[in-house]
Amino acid sequence: MPSSGRFSGILAPVITPFNGDLSPDANRLIAHCRWLLAQDVGLAVFGTNSEANSLSVEEKIELLDRLTDAGIDPAQMMPGTGCCALSDSVTLTKHAVRCGCRGVLMLPPFYYKGVSDDGLFRSYAEVIERVGSSDLRIYLYHIPPVSQVGLSIGLVLRLAGAYPEIIAGIKDSSGDWNNTRALLESGGDDFRVFSGSEGFLLRNLQAGGAGCISATANVNPAAIRRLYREWRTPDAESLQQECNDIRDILQASILQMPTMIPALKAVVAHFADDPDWETLRPPLLPLNGDRKSALLASLRQRNFAMPGIGQAPACRPTP
Repeated sequence: MPSSGRFSGILAPVITPFNGDLSPDANRLIAHCRWLLAQDVGLAVFGTNSEANSLSVEEKIELLDRLTDAGIDPAQMMPGTGCCALSDSVTLTKHAVRCGCRGVLMLPPFYYKGVSDDGLFRSYAEVIERVGSSDLRIYLYHIPPVSQVGLSIGLVLRLAGAYPEIIAGIKDSSGDWNNTRALLESGGDDFRVFSGSEGFLLRNLQAGGAGCISATANVNPAAIRRLYREWRTPDAESLQQECNDIRDILQASILQMPTMIPALKAVVAHFADDPDWETLRPPLLPLNGDRKSALLASLRQRNFAMPGIGQAPACRPTP
């Protein structure tokens, strides 16, 4: 993944580890980020699957500082900075820019439902004007199944037209390929469209998309990255199916649950031999024993592995 310019490729919304007292565990986060970077996957820290909306602005700022202090390249980070409160979005986005992050992933303010495109445009415009930096690059985050506040094609084009250098792209987690395709057809030449799942990765790349930002890149980065790298080869369809099979296993474990996070953490905990990874902040809870056993059994049947996970040093050695 290039270290400058707009993002392309595969990024993981990095799962956030917690200590027993539910405080963020920076050391484990650093180690997981290093492992992901070693798989050539970028870091969308503070995304949906990072439990970002269970973290305070202060906690996110501290974690971002810990990551950069540990030598994690900020050019490989796309932190989520969209909050319900305008001032929180501004504070967090300013800090990400100061840290040298190559872009931010920005939810709309999502507490109030049924708001107008004019209201959403003004919210993004206020953040942009108040941050006031030519280095800011925003990747819009469209995830209406969770946020219940979507970004219409018209709004996306209006924002990109008003701020062509700053509005760099979008993550489309609508789950609707027709919406992703419309964004690809409507956006400019350098407007980067990421699918929110590797399930759409091959189609997205074939249509001119930039890649994907996917929860399962936390556990299956090498296979997803291989599909991105080899999407023009005769093996592309089979590589896509292999990625789909692993995602289907993970998704099967979250029936009647709102998120894939417990499954992702259970898998990392198992392969890293580190049960503390299963800790989640309430209201989320770990997978129960039966679900976890079924998940891991299904992965074993696929000969799934996470080489090197848990082997990276948690912290940069003190000079």
